[in-house]
Amino acid sequence: MSQDSADLLQHPRRNLGNRYRSQAQKFVRLANMDESRFDDNIAWAEQNARQAILHDFTDEKNWRCLADIKVILGDGEGLCALLEDVFSVLGRDPDNVEQLQEIDFLKLGLELLEAAFSRDPLDPDIWWNKINSGNLVDSNIDEFAERCKKLDFTDQRANIIFGRRIERLKNSGYTEEFIQLSKHLLAHRPHNHELWMELGRLHERRGEVDEAWMCYDHVQNLREHVSPRDEFLQRLTSRMDGQEQKQWSKPSVEKREQFLKQMVELSQRVSKSEFEIIDVDSDDSIESEHPDLIRLEILIQNKDFSEAFFLARRLISQGEDWAEDWLKIARLGLSD
Repeated sequence: MSQDSADLLQHPRRNLGNRYRSQAQKFVRLANMDESRFDDNIAWAEQNARQAILHDFTDEKNWRCLADIKVILGDGEGLCALLEDVFSVLGRDPDNVEQLQEIDFLKLGLELLEAAFSRDPLDPDIWWNKINSGNLVDSNIDEFAERCKKLDFTDQRANIIFGRRIERLKNSGYTEEFIQLSKHLLAHRPHNHELWMELGRLHERRGEVDEAWMCYDHVQNLREHVSPRDEFLQRLTSRMDGQEQKQWSKPSVEKREQFLKQMVELSQRVSKSEFEIIDVDSDDSIESEHPDLIRLEILIQNKDFSEAFFLARRLISQGEDWAEDWLKIARLGLSD
């Protein structure tokens, strides 16, 4: 499956979600009306409820619909799996995951689901209204930012949910918080090209040329059929209001390396890989000249594609062309 196709499946489509949920509810009613066809109708209900979530995971009603069907079926394990999926969408908060230990899901599963949505509404506007109420807005935002640093955004759906939340921060004037939290989301899922674009536009509006270029460069690296970096450079160097062309070159190697090093460090927070310092012989092999090759091999083996992506890009920025192949592998892993 292409990256564009995968992105399309993961982006919410409210109309389709509503349609499949409506079908699921219809089959539940039919199952209750005709006992002789209960199994067939409830199976169709469950299938449609799953499709509703697939097409729109941002609508809490779709999750509730499938959860209710799991209770009707007496499927405690299925309800547990649904809650685990919801918690993945919400960034795998340790406090949430801990609640799934040794409980009766048929008795408490629906209650846990509602508690999760009450704390973390999927709708970004409802979420923003919740933390934007009262006299503790700044405190609420600080608490949210600290909490984000503990969450796992490798699930694309979590990246989308929290990306919409931090967009509300940006639109309300909290641009520094947006920049900080964007980097956390992107460290976990670097191929979120839409967030890179949004971050680049913000830096461009603020006159932060180097930062804007690096964001647009990531987009162009991820999506070779678009060229926001080149278009940005053209805007910078074009004549405006009769002025002479501006002379500007891309950010220095040192600045790009510093930026990518920061992204590597952020991505390590969710890394599954552990490393030992390895002594290498002084020969002409790449391993002896570049111990990071060993690190790349371990990262790819452990499917830590985000850290591998930023590490490979940092090496390339230093002129290590051999890392190009590793960058391609990391990109393929991220697109799966």
